[in-house]
Amino acid sequence: MPIELKLLLLVVIANGVPVVAAAICGHWGAKPLDGGRLLTDGRRLLGDSKTWRGVWLALLATGAGAILLELPAVAGLVVGTAAMLGDLLSSFVKRRLGVPSSGMALGLDQIPEALLPLLVVAGEFGLTWPAIGWTVAGFVALELGLSPVFFRLGIRNRPY
Repeated sequence: MPIELKLLLLVVIANGVPVVAAAICGHWGAKPLDGGRLLTDGRRLLGDSKTWRGVWLALLATGAGAILLELPAVAGLVVGTAAMLGDLLSSFVKRRLGVPSSGMALGLDQIPEALLPLLVVAGEFGLTWPAIGWTVAGFVALELGLSPVFFRLGIRNRPY
């Protein structure tokens, strides 16, 4: 399996596990990362959907996923960490723009959480700019295509 596909799968795992965990666990363990804090603009730092449970499970799952994909566990942890940081950055920016928690912001919801991990591991895995671009595009397509399916299955709260 090409390395780009393995990395795409790790990014999907990192970003999908918190959503699945929320559907399975409900409010159990869903302590917001921002502790409910407001910034001077009166808006939350991140919002209720960014939880400690989601971050920790994403890291565990990407570490395990890397092993299953015959990659070093640490590579999975790096991809998971960078994907979560990209997701948190997106959430922070969305709050500043007035987009509500779990609200849709096309591109902003998908690109940072795929691009950042690929940039972080690009040197280690010899990724080219075109490979990074196509992998990010693949993630965006998967995210947009699978979100309505997960909504219909009751895994997501919204169809996006």
